Amino acid sequence: MVIKPITDPAFAVYGKVIEGYDFKPLLDMLVSVSPKPGDKVIYTPGDEQLEALEVSRELRDNFYGGMPIQVGYCNGSNHALTSFEYHRDSEVNIAADDAVLILARQQDIIGGKLDAAKAEAFLLPAGTAAECYATTLHYAPCNAPGGDGFRVIVVLPKGTNTAKPDIKIKNEEDRMLLACNKWLLTFPGTREAEFGAYVGIEGEKIVL
Repeated sequence: MVIKPITDPAFAVYGKVIEGYDFKPLLDMLVSVSPKPGDKVIYTPGDEQLEALEVSRELRDNFYGGMPIQVGYCNGSNHALTSFEYHRDSEVNIAADDAVLILARQQDIIGGKLDAAKAEAFLLPAGTAAECYATTLHYAPCNAPGGDGFRVIVVLPKGTNTAKPDIKIKNEEDRMLLACNKWLLTFPGTREAEFGAYVGIEGEKIVL
């Protein structure tokens, strides 16, 4: 899979680079308070130390227009994409280390299925922030070429990725709901599928 820079015009359908903020205090705090496992990926929806910083308040008031947000992180080492998720709102990713985002479009889910060949990969350089639109399918980042792992800030509306609401299934999309504000499709045979996630990705698994 070709890894394009986040500045490539192809990224425009998935999101945009965020400018005008000083993310250094946030990234410095991330590096000081969170581990970077070499053998797995960890995710924390919200971290009080990160959320207490001024730039987090600026993201809440400016970027999200005053909506309550959570500022967490996704860290570790990863070379494969097993699933895609999406939310009803944009997600902000801010990289402390070079990382690769593998993305696809919600519009390419047809009949409850997504062809993995539709996915594209983009390099998110350290120090860079990117918005991924609500219609952008994404999951945990992957290691950049030659990298030993990643630390990435993840900003989302508050409550996202917490407990799934108790719903009555009304349509096919409802079957994809895995957690609060989290719709997920996975390949057959994944750990996610074993835990009841919606099997909706077809084609070859994506490995970098």
